[in-house]
Amino acid sequence: MERKIPDFAGTWEMKTSENFEELLKKLGVNMMLRMIAVKAASKPLVEITQDGETLSIKTSTTVRTTHITFTVGQEFNEITVDGRPCTSHPRWETDSKISCEQTLQKGEGPKTSWTREITNDGKLILTMGADNVICSRVYERQ
Repeated sequence: MERKIPDFAGTWEMKTSENFEELLKKLGVNMMLRMIAVKAASKPLVEITQDGETLSIKTSTTVRTTHITFTVGQEFNEITVDGRPCTSHPRWETDSKISCEQTLQKGEGPKTSWTREITNDGKLILTMGADNVICSRVYERQ
């Protein structure tokens, strides 16, 4: 039986965010940069295109735009939320949730990860972790 892959595609608007500044603190981002990042990231626009298990995610804020493309089950290179190069390992955690552990390519720092999940009511939940600090953001499809 072939498994049904959830539909992440669309344009998403953030509705709530919890612990983003605490996550940046855990990552060692200085206060001035944290203030800029928290303000800029308060209204991110997320555009996702999807072809099966391959997702392309573009996140735009007033300060920067990031773009990642990956296939679930295949490692890829990306940049952590605080700007460090890492190798990411996305996998299906449940039928509707992708979890991704990140390994820094050089240097040391908190263990980072993210998950993206489509809920039964059609919301997208992004969590970002740094050691024991978790940031949770809820998005609605536009």
